[in-house]
Amino acid sequence: MNPRLFYFISILIFFGCSEKRKDKITTPNIVYIYVDQLSANMMSCAGNQWLKTPAMDYIADNGMRFTRAYTTNPVCSPARVSLLTGRFPGYFTDDQGEEVRENRGSIKIPQVSQEVLNTTLPSYLKKANYGLYYGGKEHLPASLSPSTLGFTYFSKNERQELAAEAAKIIRADHDKPYFMMVSLINPHDICYMALREKATSEQDANILKRATVELTTLDSAMKIPEGVSSDEFFKSHCPPLPPNYEPQIDEPQAVKKLINLRPFRQNARENFTDDQWRHHRYAYHRLTEVVDAKIQTILDAIKESGQEENTLILFSSDHGDMSASHRMEHKSTLYEESANIPFMAMWKGHIPAGKVDSENLVSNGLDLLPTICDYAGIIGVSDPRGKSLRPLLEGNKVNWRETLGVESEIGKMVINKNGLKYVRYDLAGFEEQLLDLKEDPFETIHFTNNPKYRQPLDELRTIYEMEWFSE
Repeated sequence: MNPRLFYFISILIFFGCSEKRKDKITTPNIVYIYVDQLSANMMSCAGNQWLKTPAMDYIADNGMRFTRAYTTNPVCSPARVSLLTGRFPGYFTDDQGEEVRENRGSIKIPQVSQEVLNTTLPSYLKKANYGLYYGGKEHLPASLSPSTLGFTYFSKNERQELAAEAAKIIRADHDKPYFMMVSLINPHDICYMALREKATSEQDANILKRATVELTTLDSAMKIPEGVSSDEFFKSHCPPLPPNYEPQIDEPQAVKKLINLRPFRQNARENFTDDQWRHHRYAYHRLTEVVDAKIQTILDAIKESGQEENTLILFSSDHGDMSASHRMEHKSTLYEESANIPFMAMWKGHIPAGKVDSENLVSNGLDLLPTICDYAGIIGVSDPRGKSLRPLLEGNKVNWRETLGVESEIGKMVINKNGLKYVRYDLAGFEEQLLDLKEDPFETIHFTNNPKYRQPLDELRTIYEMEWFSE
């Protein structure tokens, strides 16, 4: 071969390989781990001393944790619709033409528009030449199922088998970057403690009948440690009752109606003893440790694959759990325990380690899509109010949102950067509240009628109607 020709071919090969190496660095593998029913404070890295979450802590220690992250809707299916579409659940209507705000309606979303299909998270990532993998809990309408949207669905299991199958894929060789969603079920099994106490409706009885694995896992989480007496258990092992254990003063009728719609929720509020509520909290913490162990399996696989420095890891939850606050369990309310969720991101060498952002408002459902697309090297826009978190994660200055909206089946809210929270309830007629998380972080009272809050209340009413939830 002509030496000069050989030289030029070598140069082309060198730069071609360099470009591929560059692409590998700038377009990482992306693993989104999300759990079910985890509140923002349910991690030891968040200062919770009643549990140990080394896997979650590892992500926080090696990345950034946001303390002011919120779901778009604090119940399973609507929140999951948001994760895949980047839109509020209320953007969609169910098979009766009603705005989607709760599980039943979300599961009944009929065929969606081509515009939606073209702007889902997997649609964008396919354009960016990513492999797509989904495993675990789905709880989505057929029109927006992972299979419909183009994922390889690698496991329908929601527990240990899911983590093991995810680990296999992570350790395998890949000829292009991949995006993986791992949807783990716990600590959702806590739902069954109150349910089995009074599953009197046909719906609840059927749920309980199918819950063999869930009840076994819950019983294990509720078990008093070997050799510990009941007195010692409640003295030293059980978390205390929360500071907002009692119902909120002037509690909205919408909250009361939500509780009374399900007999088991009403029974828990009216009849659970202090010790039962504390035992509920104990089991919730143990179930969180159960899911943390599954997360560790996934993190170990990423390390062992040699790709940790080429993998963006995101962690969050679909919603939280009331965990005895206001004498409630389950979710669906706009209280912080239900709506405020963990959100963390880690990519070694790209996201500063050990940072905590306690200022900026983050929406898991709105911001996940543009954030992942940004890291995948493609612009992704669904709801234009969604924002890429990349500038925040990488320590860049950015003009961030000053307010954030959240929907629910009992009403909607807007929270601002100063911790003022305007809630407009509609389940039991029109009701509104203004809360101040700086003055009253546990939401024991409201400030709606306080003259000092008249101006911010009016401002948030306008923002609610003009920027987030125009009727």
